[in-house]
Amino acid sequence: MSGFSVASRNELCARCANLALAGVSRSYPYHLTVVVQEAGRLESPAQVHPVFFGCFDWHSAVHSHWLLVRTCRFLGDRDPGPRCHELLEEQFDEEALQREAEYLHAHPAFERPYGLAWVLALSHELALMGTESSARWQTRLEPLVAVATANLTGWLEKLGRPMRTGTHNQTAFALGLVNDWACAMGRPGTASLVSERAVAFFGDDRDYPLHLEPGGEDFLSASLGAASLMARLMEPTFFAGWLDRVLPELGRAQTLLPVEPADRSDGRLTHLDGLNLSRAWMLHDIAGTLPANDSRIASLIECADAHQGPGIASLELGGYEGAHWLGSFAGYLLGRMPYSV
Repeated sequence: MSGFSVASRNELCARCANLALAGVSRSYPYHLTVVVQEAGRLESPAQVHPVFFGCFDWHSAVHSHWLLVRTCRFLGDRDPGPRCHELLEEQFDEEALQREAEYLHAHPAFERPYGLAWVLALSHELALMGTESSARWQTRLEPLVAVATANLTGWLEKLGRPMRTGTHNQTAFALGLVNDWACAMGRPGTASLVSERAVAFFGDDRDYPLHLEPGGEDFLSASLGAASLMARLMEPTFFAGWLDRVLPELGRAQTLLPVEPADRSDGRLTHLDGLNLSRAWMLHDIAGTLPANDSRIASLIECADAHQGPGIASLELGGYEGAHWLGSFAGYLLGRMPYSV
């Protein structure tokens, strides 16, 4: 069992939040994703995205706001919780969020599925925060959530095959975020759609080639991502049987080792630091769903811990190439692992 304590969780959350605080209002460098329909003036990132203009790209800005909300929830009045609260009040401007919603409505394929799924995760985190402030922010965010949901579900209804990648367009990771939001927020239609598509995409899988992972720019595991999703949707006994079929050596003969990027100044190579963090939480998801007497659990937790250490260490090792997003991945890990008091 992981020895992570609540106190160390809060300390790490503060470190991660400071990365988000430094990035949310930082306009440049920025990777602006825009389809130009006709000749005319290109607008600045802040003109296009009045809320999510920082942190290098739109999806990183969204999940950095998610991290600030999580920090408020975990730390309350302890630093940097009040600073996060103050910035969120400024950022979650009703008119600016409405403009973000209008942009998504006009560009239904924008940030699909990764960024859109993080919008729903942000809504979920606000609900978990459960304060007067979070309820006010949730109301302001609702137009964006409604459009993100419509764009995701409309796409998912037409998607014939999943994307089994280790980067932003991975289907399984996005569906996991959407499922968690739908279940928590009482959206049975969306939850049912996610479950139906997940079973159709991954239910009959077998023999995942985990030995071919990772790719050189992966921050997610395609194999563990699917397992993490199915762990949310299946009862322990059925999940154990599914895992026997798709990853029969995981937690038994097969050992995953942490990875290290060759150059952290390369924004795509440093994705591998995030892979250590996402592998850690996915392994916790898998171990936490298996029946309590399953012999794989101890090995899976040991493997998760082996990835957790290098993943957290990477927060201090690179520049803005990793700092603009890795804190969110570490913050997400903090919510998907057990704690000792």
